[in-house]
Amino acid sequence: MSESKQQYVIAIDQGTTSSRAIVFDHDGKIVSVGQKEHEQIFPRAGWVEHDPMEIWTNVREVVGTALSKASLTRHDIAAVGITNQRETAVVWDRNTGKPVYNAIVWQDTRTQPIVDELAKDGGLERFKATVGLPLATYFSGTKIKWILDNVEGAREKAENGELMFGNTDSWVTWNLTGGTDGGVHITDVSNASRTMFMDLDTLSWDQSILDAFGVPASMLPEIRSSSEIYGKVHGSQLLRETPVAGILGDQQAATFGQAAFGIGDAKNTYGTGNFLIFNTGEEKVMSENGLLTTVAYKIGDAAPIYALEGSIAVTGSLVQWLRDNLGIIRSAPEIEQLASAVEDNGGVYIVPAFSGLFAPHWRSDARGAIVGLTRFVNKNHIARAALEATAFQTREVLDAVNADSGVPLTEMRVDGGMVANDALMQFQADILGVDVVRPEVVETTALGAAYAAGLAVGFWNDTDELAANWNEGKRWTPNMEQSERDRQMRLWNKAVTRTFDWVDEDVL
Repeated sequence: MSESKQQYVIAIDQGTTSSRAIVFDHDGKIVSVGQKEHEQIFPRAGWVEHDPMEIWTNVREVVGTALSKASLTRHDIAAVGITNQRETAVVWDRNTGKPVYNAIVWQDTRTQPIVDELAKDGGLERFKATVGLPLATYFSGTKIKWILDNVEGAREKAENGELMFGNTDSWVTWNLTGGTDGGVHITDVSNASRTMFMDLDTLSWDQSILDAFGVPASMLPEIRSSSEIYGKVHGSQLLRETPVAGILGDQQAATFGQAAFGIGDAKNTYGTGNFLIFNTGEEKVMSENGLLTTVAYKIGDAAPIYALEGSIAVTGSLVQWLRDNLGIIRSAPEIEQLASAVEDNGGVYIVPAFSGLFAPHWRSDARGAIVGLTRFVNKNHIARAALEATAFQTREVLDAVNADSGVPLTEMRVDGGMVANDALMQFQADILGVDVVRPEVVETTALGAAYAAGLAVGFWNDTDELAANWNEGKRWTPNMEQSERDRQMRLWNKAVTRTFDWVDEDVL
């Protein structure tokens, strides 16, 4: 190691299934990683929760692991960046620092009655012109309302100014900077844009929408940019006195990590779900094809950069379902071996509408279906159909992006856990009809948070320097005939329609 101090930036990635800390060097390369999974809590059908205290404990542990693996101390770290599972809502007591209820996860569908009630006046797009989002169980707003309506004493405490809300970025930041001992209660514009409460033009909370939801403004964090010094790590922790200087919701962070800084640049992240983000620059484009309008990022005092987003609820978690619920595979990588053992899907299509369907359909009444089953079909076909479901859903979203933007995407930058699967990436290129490109560093979510933090403290000078770090790792080129691509999409679309209207008054 050289004589100079602070040669690294650390990113805390508080994800849906695990929390990680990753140390990056100036070239954007990974130096060390700490990772720990947290419990997925399913109290009943459609409910998904996490324990915020477990998450905070794990965050501290993975920071220690990442530092010790690289033999680093706080003196080697220039800044801390935070990225997080968006829309997952934590409500906690500002005096005790304890959550009043488990975190309600973005996949959770319990708030559908709240959605239905709010939609009676103006429909599902009641607030879309202001916030860029349709009314849906996906976003944080309905989850906060559910906690206030259903946890004993919560509404009274909230009205008295005793409760705080945040997505997990706010929860981690508040604890990291001291918690009840002066913790900073903030969020960045990218996370704020996923609550249903932030006006996309003013980047401030909309009081009329808060009133409609019955959520006191005193609960909400202060909205800040994605790259600035928010505070310092509290003195009792390993990283004490290190600036906390970057926050980005996970999909926006991946966009930043992919250096998708230009208008028309796009990335697709393959994780628990899939998320395609298309940069529209300083222009706010309202979707007419089932996409979300969101804030991509805001660097310090610069103008905000907007994006269109296609959110798919279930992709990687379908592979987990095959492993954990059905026992078809013992480990996630095994699915590629099974899928490769057959030439095609045998006529089977899996539509994983476990939480309804997100973009571009927004059908909360949909539930999962496996269609096209015959006696010929075996577990290899099921495995292949599960992988292909990810690619088909991505094609639907890309079609919506192309329709909204009027500028057809010419290549797709990809990242996330599933991009290690060569068979899936080739099928993705085939079904899209455009090249699919994987960068050298696929941990783009954590890298984006590191970049945002590093920019704020001068570790990196500008986005040009970040873009220069991006290197192509592998490229897949389509080799499927257009007629076969059309046939596959026709059958997929037929399968999707079979999932509609499943949920009624008698079905959860």
